Amino acid sequence: MAGKPQGRTYTAEYKRKICAQIGAAGRGVLSVLALAAAALASAGAAPSISPEPGAPAPETLKGRQIILITGSTDGLGREVARRLAATGAHIIVHGRNRERGLEVVDEIKKERKGSAAFYAADLASLEQVRKLAEAILRDYDRLDVLINNAGVFSTAGGRQLSADGYELHFAVNYLSGFLLTRLLLPRMVSSAPSRIVNVASISQTPIDFDDVMLERGYSAGRAYAQSKLAQIMFTFDLARELDGTRVIVNAVHPASLMDTNMVRQTRARPRTTVYEGAASVLQLVTAPGLGSGQYFDRTSPSQANIQAYDQAACEKLKRLSLQLTGDPGR
Repeated sequence: MAGKPQGRTYTAEYKRKICAQIGAAGRGVLSVLALAAAALASAGAAPSISPEPGAPAPETLKGRQIILITGSTDGLGREVARRLAATGAHIIVHGRNRERGLEVVDEIKKERKGSAAFYAADLASLEQVRKLAEAILRDYDRLDVLINNAGVFSTAGGRQLSADGYELHFAVNYLSGFLLTRLLLPRMVSSAPSRIVNVASISQTPIDFDDVMLERGYSAGRAYAQSKLAQIMFTFDLARELDGTRVIVNAVHPASLMDTNMVRQTRARPRTTVYEGAASVLQLVTAPGLGSGQYFDRTSPSQANIQAYDQAACEKLKRLSLQLTGDPGR
């Protein structure tokens, strides 16, 4: 991940404050948000995000599906982008690496079926997530599909923090997608029928609401699994919220140990291909008559960790997430 900007490293006391007693309202929450605002202000505003030169003009996209895929410059996201572009869709390619992003756009252009544009943003920074959402809302008058695919598994050793001072897996794998989705939600509702796909994992660990940032008993595996269960809980809660809007929301474990850079960095031996994983994601994008609020293990509906079905826990996670991200969409 990119280095943390100066002025954005929050203290342990700050993180304990924001995660403790999350059901309570009042001065505690307000003071936390004030601290967050002050920290962001001290870091300075990030520049706006724009597509790379040569992106298709909006008027040329009429009749095409508009699909945003986070983390689509490599691995699973790249394969999903290429295959959805082959259906004639316009793909909003996202990643941190400009060179790889432009390679994906060029691959799609050469096929002469779909179209693409690349937007760079580091999802370890909630400010950059906001800038990415602003750019999408500025450049596109509709959004048919959002695939929250970007994710990390840290092999750096020891607990890592995001630019905002949150545990890195929770921030990138869950909070960034939560914030991006909330900010883009009005556009997705107005574009309905539309779909949201959260790329989760079969690896799931219950959230300890007394220590969400894992200041005690940290392991990368636990942090990753907690962030992935948070995605599924968000999926179920959002599906209930969007009932009747024709926005379909589902989560999927695409495949186990795919041949991606993230898996190889853990020194695990790949067992499946991104081609197999992409088929699982594509089903949730293209299958007709698909219901909402489900978790899929590959292409089959499955049972997630029991905490995902606890509506009180889902509501608690939502309140916490709104506090950590500054109440987006309210």
